[in-house]
Amino acid sequence: MNTKNSIRSIAILMATVLLASCGNLSTEVESKLNELKSKSESLDSLLNLEVNKVYALDSLINTEHDKIKHLDSVVQSKTQLLEQLTR
Repeated sequence: MNTKNSIRSIAILMATVLLASCGNLSTEVESKLNELKSKSESLDSLLNLEVNKVYALDSLINTEHDKIKHLDSVVQSKTQLLEQLTR
């Protein structure tokens, strides 16, 4: 019977150590997941800022393109006027 009690005691001790070890591991995993979540939120925020910059640049390019089209139209009309005057 003494051997049976010793085996039980060892099994209980091992189970306790295993559970404590799993508890620590769970805490570490949760900590790493929180850290990863925080980093991904920061990256998402940074990415949104860069996307907004691209949108602003795209808008500026479109505005300048419209100005160039208008200027081209004015140049063409003046060129036609000059051609009519020189005929």
